[in-house]
Amino acid sequence: MSIPTRFLVRRVGPSRFGPCPRNVTRFTFTRMDELTHVDEAGRVAMVDTSVKPQTARRAVASARVLMSPATIEAVRAHRTPKGDPLETARLAGIMAAKRTADLIPLCHTLPLTHVEVRATLEEAGVYLEAEAATTAQTGVEIEALTAAAVAALTVYDMCKAVEKGMTITDVRLEEKTGGKSGVWKREAAEGERGRD
Repeated sequence: MSIPTRFLVRRVGPSRFGPCPRNVTRFTFTRMDELTHVDEAGRVAMVDTSVKPQTARRAVASARVLMSPATIEAVRAHRTPKGDPLETARLAGIMAAKRTADLIPLCHTLPLTHVEVRATLEEAGVYLEAEAATTAQTGVEIEALTAAAVAALTVYDMCKAVEKGMTITDVRLEEKTGGKSGVWKREAAEGERGRD
């Protein structure tokens, strides 16, 4: 007797090659047994990592806050009304990394061994880089991304009295090490894609 294969149907909208004719929506089909965070009933579920070995893991993420020259000068001259946005953002990012599992539903609580957030004032605004490390059964990419994103939000909060039109952009993973997938670096990945 054959067991029917269950599928999860996703509506993905217009094709990347342009709109579908007659407003037809494209769908993708994914076998349920290929999804790691979905149970037999199709509900999202946290992955059981108990059988995975603990390994050293590290991730680096970044974000940018684009702002006007006047706001950049106010930050440089320490004239922002709430105080130093760079130092406050750095601390906020560290705190956020430690609370990631409270914010992201299927994220495991990890024993972080190191978190560092660097905030740099540049020509177009503030560049933020967050690094997280652990020895655990799952990676720290989300912790690093959360730290970078919250640090960027904090820069916005600290500077919004000076400028409301700042833009938070480019929240992204830069690199990760450890675990089954090993080393991944954005620079190398983009180079490979460019050669395709």
